[in-house]
Amino acid sequence: MTTTAQPEMSATDTDDPSGSTKIVPSPQDHPKENGEDAAASLKYSLLGPSLLKAGQDTVDQLKVSEIIYNASRGSKYFNREEARDRSLTAKIDQILSKKRELEKLDLGHELRVADSLIAQLELSRDLSQYIVHVDCDAFYAAVEQLDRPELKDLPFAVGGGVLTTCNYVARKYGCRSGMAGFVAKKLCPELILLPISFDKYTAKAGEVREIISEYDPNFESASIDEAYLNITDYCTRHAMAPADAVAKMRSDIHERTSITVSAGIAANTRLAKICSNMNKPNGQYFLPSERVAILEFMRDLPCRKVNGIGRVFERELAALGIHTLGDIYSNRQYLRNLFGEKASEFFVHCFLGLGRTCVKPAETYERKSVGTESTFRDMSDPTELRNKLRRTSEDLEQDLRRAECKGRTLCLKVKLHTFEVLTRQTVLPRALHLATDLYNHALPMLTKLEQEIPGMKLRLMGLRCTNIATTKKPNSMAFFGLKSRGNRSEGYETTSAKKTTNLDGGKWETRPVGISAVLSGEQGAQGTRETKLTGRDSPSQSASHSDGDEITSHSRQHDGEPLFAEPEWWNCPICNRLQVAEERRFNDHIDLCLSRQAIRDTIQKEAVMPSQEPKTLKMEHKKPKERKRGRHATTPDPKQKRLCFG
Repeated sequence: MTTTAQPEMSATDTDDPSGSTKIVPSPQDHPKENGEDAAASLKYSLLGPSLLKAGQDTVDQLKVSEIIYNASRGSKYFNREEARDRSLTAKIDQILSKKRELEKLDLGHELRVADSLIAQLELSRDLSQYIVHVDCDAFYAAVEQLDRPELKDLPFAVGGGVLTTCNYVARKYGCRSGMAGFVAKKLCPELILLPISFDKYTAKAGEVREIISEYDPNFESASIDEAYLNITDYCTRHAMAPADAVAKMRSDIHERTSITVSAGIAANTRLAKICSNMNKPNGQYFLPSERVAILEFMRDLPCRKVNGIGRVFERELAALGIHTLGDIYSNRQYLRNLFGEKASEFFVHCFLGLGRTCVKPAETYERKSVGTESTFRDMSDPTELRNKLRRTSEDLEQDLRRAECKGRTLCLKVKLHTFEVLTRQTVLPRALHLATDLYNHALPMLTKLEQEIPGMKLRLMGLRCTNIATTKKPNSMAFFGLKSRGNRSEGYETTSAKKTTNLDGGKWETRPVGISAVLSGEQGAQGTRETKLTGRDSPSQSASHSDGDEITSHSRQHDGEPLFAEPEWWNCPICNRLQVAEERRFNDHIDLCLSRQAIRDTIQKEAVMPSQEPKTLKMEHKKPKERKRGRHATTPDPKQKRLCFG
């Protein structure tokens, strides 16, 4: 197996036209005690989180870091990043000091604990699945290029103040997502900036997802332009190799949407995510599902390539001499004491190439919170801040409605003009989701911040609801452990009334296929029994007045009567009849059905054993004779009369 990634220490190799190799200065290459380059770590940090984005291979990152450093110097963002860099440097000094102390101790116990963890995690390795990570290439830019094909060979980006993405022509100049627009203009003066149009991106993403669902209906959407899917079943059904199946999927996406995608194929989601970035753009990479191949692949992989290891972790690990994932094993005895239990276990997972193999729709995951936030120019006017808070509350209400949930805790997040982030939260009296309620509870928190910080200037505001309560309608059939009627094989298609087009072109309500036969069969089978219980003529003539709105033979609409609104129906788990989707009436109907069922079961039980009950009663009344001590049983006294009851 060959890999396209080359071992990196802590810098990105780039080539200039002269043939010499330039590298990005790494923080640990510049000793701070000598003062040779005190700004080296800050320059490296200012390169941004998307330093390893595809298309940056031929970029002189040293030149880019200098331009960003000089263009940002003196700004509030620069001052904030400088303070964070000093804090991180101090933290790294503490880590190194602690490591020197650990080196003086006997770490045999830590080695045994680490080896035990590795052995335990190896037992959980699953190599039976084929997981794919699909990532659209420069998605926003690709969608814009469909409308403006003349931009194909020109550098352009989507976004204004901050770039959301840019095409691969602009990436050759060092432009990347998350970069400030004015900095990108310094790197590429010819850069064209396009406004964001989320409606177009969402529509195109829906087309891509529709094709992905043909290969795995339960795919997991990671973002608007990337997804995880499990193609194990697809490959088995179509007798295809994973690489061939993914190549076919990528071809289908390009033909039907004109969007190119890159893909990674591996044994779990973590590996697939790494592999999808190996042959970008419009390529794929397959990592064999073999333990040896996976360990070799991860051994030489730079730590920054792993999703979850960013600028901070990279600097901390590099200070310890951990540049590739293979270096984690040789330093395993220090990890737990230096980074804690969870972080050390995460690093071991990365070294072993382990990840989750369960891929399921994102909607099935339990929501922890729902929030929204937006960035704007510095704002200090109290009226403008309140208007912004109201609009944010309205956006949050829409998100909560879309997620079908409410929140019991409301959090307010603001970012000052100095890039300092502050959060406040309050416990709501009940679960809320309406914009008016959210605004009324968020306003006191904003007012208190204004009192604490006179002349407060904000550049970001956000609201988030936590402690989520769902508002989804309960599935009554699942609650009683029953399957829905639509999953059975009685021959009908659906449980709700459908519309069909008549000869005149109008739409009328018709009974779903097979429901008439099923209901008539149920009524025929149950009508006699229920007549005995209730004394009524038939369920179809009486239940509709007391049980709710059931679909029975007399509840049809006459031909020619238009249907203005299609009602929603729920299945009764007891009698299996359709009821109007009103929670109160539906619960009343279930209570009545349960009462009927209890009475019916009692009568049936009494009817099964009519002759056994008298014997049982007689046995209960007949008591054994008591013998007195020292006396033998005697014949009954003829003078005593035998009493009989009944």
